[in-house]
Amino acid sequence: MDPSDVSLIIVVTLFLIDLGVRIAAIIIIPRNRRPTAATAWLLAIFFLPYVGVLLFLLIGNPKLPRKRRQKQLEMNQFIRDNSDVPEGRQSNAQWPPWFASVVELTTNLSAMPIIDGNTASLIPHYQDSLEAMAAEIGKATKYVHVEFYILSCDQTTYPFFDALEAAVRRGVKVRVLLDHWASSRTRDYKATLKRLTAMGAEWHLMLPVQPLKGNNQRIDLRNHRKILVVDGRSAFIGSQNVIDRSYNKRVNIKRGLKWQELVTRIEGPVVDALNLIFITDWFIESDELLEKEVETLESVEDPRRLECQVVPSGPGYVNENNLRLFLALLYNAQKRVVITSPYFVPDEAMLYAITSTVQRGVPVDLFVSEIGDQALVWHAQRSYYEALLRAGVRIWMYKSPYILHAKHFTIDDDVAVIGSSNMDMRSFGLNMEVSLLVRGKSFVHDMRQVEDGYRAVSKELTLDAWKKQPLRSTVLDNLARLTSALQ
Repeated sequence: MDPSDVSLIIVVTLFLIDLGVRIAAIIIIPRNRRPTAATAWLLAIFFLPYVGVLLFLLIGNPKLPRKRRQKQLEMNQFIRDNSDVPEGRQSNAQWPPWFASVVELTTNLSAMPIIDGNTASLIPHYQDSLEAMAAEIGKATKYVHVEFYILSCDQTTYPFFDALEAAVRRGVKVRVLLDHWASSRTRDYKATLKRLTAMGAEWHLMLPVQPLKGNNQRIDLRNHRKILVVDGRSAFIGSQNVIDRSYNKRVNIKRGLKWQELVTRIEGPVVDALNLIFITDWFIESDELLEKEVETLESVEDPRRLECQVVPSGPGYVNENNLRLFLALLYNAQKRVVITSPYFVPDEAMLYAITSTVQRGVPVDLFVSEIGDQALVWHAQRSYYEALLRAGVRIWMYKSPYILHAKHFTIDDDVAVIGSSNMDMRSFGLNMEVSLLVRGKSFVHDMRQVEDGYRAVSKELTLDAWKKQPLRSTVLDNLARLTSALQ
């Protein structure tokens, strides 16, 4: 065959493959996917067909494997069976008029009831929260359930692990869950697993990336939850991982970066709801159902205390539970909204909700960090500042070298949310998260004091200052914004 004919055949073949890929992409990618995400994937494949297809095969499926989804459905029913939510329970004369509809929404989404009779205290200092958790573990008599996105035994967290080891020696059942991908990238990962094994704790990796063992879900679907439950009596939930404040990364240490967190310690019947989240994740990873450590969730009417509702979310659920909760709160806010989110990359619905809220006369403050630890996310976040500022949102830049990693949200005078969820597309669609919805003036008052502390050390970003950003920053911000939609 003439070499020119061979060349022609190769060219035609490649053209047909390229055309086939583009046609297939148009058919497959938009199905059951956000328009923004579908557009981003189509752009990637059209401009870089082979690279785009490879990326799509690796991270294009936003769902967990079918087996895991089926386990989640089983546990959702298990939660319903262990939650006392009779008709008419979800109402309270002291609630704002709009709050009942939000509670109904979250109950339908997560199968978790809102529960009276709880107390909660905020812990805004990094070392204090580690010490408080270690002290609580020291009081355990039955079990300790530890679930963290990142769990690392290092120079800062030794007392936490010492407390776990002492609990095991006392005969306390210690169970530990840690996210595989996130924890495995830490300096002391192998030493941490050895320490857990040596002390006699039972542990499992969450969402392990182990293709040779059949664990081949999308590698960036992560379990981002941070929960500690002790004896079903007390629990901790918030933004903080169990690791040194610098995350033991050379680049962070060189830059002097330190993480600023917010954790809440809670007591009351809602602790059992958080324990159900742990039991769910334990079952999904181990096939062991901890039925003996489940108590029926019953509402204890006590107007002097806090009403709390646990709202789990993630790719194991049909709906984006956290996003729907946040949207409902924003559209119902009447007096004031304050948002704290380290990685603020909203989807279109969230952006419209925030700007609509401030445009209908409700002040909205947003706290973010002055600097970023993840360049791509930081630039994507910055791409939204102009739209927010033009709408009237006040943006506060928390001082460097601190990374404001706290994740919370206050609405009016008596409603708040705290937990592991950022206000970004990853937390809405790809990460397994857990949020605590709280109704109570005392809790919101305490959280507002924390927010006032942020404001005292932050610099307000103005529209005039933002307009002076160099062109190269604008280009980087916009490119990062496009990549953030690849879901």
